[in-house]
Amino acid sequence: QGQLVESGGGLVQAGGSLRLSCAASGRTFSSSEMGWFRQTPGKEREFVAHINWSGASTDYTDSVKGRFTISRDNAKNTLSLQMNMLKPEDTAVYYCAARRLIGYSGSAYRTAGFYDIWGQGTQVTVSS
Repeated sequence: QGQLVESGGGLVQAGGSLRLSCAASGRTFSSSEMGWFRQTPGKEREFVAHINWSGASTDYTDSVKGRFTISRDNAKNTLSLQMNMLKPEDTAVYYCAARRLIGYSGSAYRTAGFYDIWGQGTQVTVSS
């Protein structure tokens, strides 16, 4: 079993940058699919970004493409999300997530149910 802990959230002005980090425990991190999701009150948890087990493949939701960058350091068991050119609509609780099970099809990583382990979330607030 594993554990994820997010950090780096906070208040930032529109146009600014923020870097989120996710520290993972467990020996299976290096073979896990990892993702970032975000959620606002009353809304379904929304896919933000995914990175495959090796870091060779990434994917983003259209609204953040070109502004956000997901990365991982398997040697340090960390996942990051660099967020640039932030907009008020980016305001949400951001969650990191891991899938430890083997195999998947297509873009299943875009659905919350794909992941087995979730962090507690970190608040990102972008003011105008």
